[in-house]
Amino acid sequence: MKKYVIKGPVRLAGDVQISGAKNSTLKLMVASLMIPDEVTLERVPRIRDVFLMAQVLEQLGAGVSFEGDRLVIDASGELSEETPYELVTKMRASIQVLGPLLARLGRARVAMPGGDAIGSRPIDLHLSGLERMGAKFQAEHGYVEGMCDRLRGVNVLLEFPSVGATENLLMAAVTAEGTTTIENAAREPEIQDLAQFLNAAGARIDGAGSPSIAVEGVERLTSVEHKIIPDRIEAGTFAVMAVATRGDVLLKEARADHLELPLQKLEEVGAEVQRDDGVRVTMHRRPSALDLVTLPYPGFPTDLQPMMMVLLSQSDGSSILTENVFEARFIFVDELNRMGTRIRVEGHHAVIRGVEKLSGAPVRVPDIRAGAALVLSGLCAQGRTEIHDPGHIGRGYEDFDEKLRGLGADIEVAVTDA
Repeated sequence: MKKYVIKGPVRLAGDVQISGAKNSTLKLMVASLMIPDEVTLERVPRIRDVFLMAQVLEQLGAGVSFEGDRLVIDASGELSEETPYELVTKMRASIQVLGPLLARLGRARVAMPGGDAIGSRPIDLHLSGLERMGAKFQAEHGYVEGMCDRLRGVNVLLEFPSVGATENLLMAAVTAEGTTTIENAAREPEIQDLAQFLNAAGARIDGAGSPSIAVEGVERLTSVEHKIIPDRIEAGTFAVMAVATRGDVLLKEARADHLELPLQKLEEVGAEVQRDDGVRVTMHRRPSALDLVTLPYPGFPTDLQPMMMVLLSQSDGSSILTENVFEARFIFVDELNRMGTRIRVEGHHAVIRGVEKLSGAPVRVPDIRAGAALVLSGLCAQGRTEIHDPGHIGRGYEDFDEKLRGLGADIEVAVTDA
């Protein structure tokens, strides 16, 4: 067992290279199952979830090979319809194989997903949409089993703009018979990246990035090479860290157009943001308080909410943070309060009273983004902070501790006593 040991406070300064988007990479890997040719992905982050997804693809019969930040996937051979329980329960994104397997094989058997403990994320929207396209499902023994002849194009209206359901239906629709429209679709940049990848492979997708996506089914997809978009959540994490530590950080290759609202909120608390040739974030004073609400894109992303909580905990005043996406996103607040924050949770609201300083303490990581937030609190705190169970962080951030050291952080990896 390992832990991070952080000595603070520290002012982050310098350049940091933003990796490829985790949430795009995982879906592009899954979409490669639909292509009976070789696929090459560039700017692939070498993180735990990507390696887990590579194992899922290999178990399904695809060839997977890494060359630096390039990933080559060959799904030209015969594929299996079953994803193993021991892999799927470690990562929720594995449920995305459902649409591609049904589209290519007409059958799929997928273990119910696992992943972060940040609240219920049911797959009902995935299943109901695929059922409208002609699939039939049954759930037993911890698995979802689906069967169909060729899927058919239909109109699907999502009750909520679910990213996962939009992606699953989008992939399933690419080779369905006829035209599929997805209304109230999620609009995230990662969905636009997925559509661009599929279109380059021969799909006919229009409207990705808007609430209405139209997909005209094609017979077959072909080989494609694709460069993954920069990770907006990683970029946002380092941007918030720069502000919270009153630093000066250039986020190399970050896309400002993918971070419009987070960057605006950082400016509201007092930061200077330059949007040319990447994103540069500078902060010279104690942040101002503000109220913040998380919403689906283009609203403020729930994945950046934990880091903003740490930032606002040191603000001059009181803030209210409202979480509208994951009901258990506040589960790490007790860990933050051990470090001197004054945060009170009331349902899906967190009332944050700013304090002038935090103090180092031992804390434990419950999920990826809370882990990054706890690291940030350690960078801001006086004295020594021990971050236990940091393995979660490696699921979503590439070389996280190394990148922080490059910005001046005093952070080490150590072996725990337990």
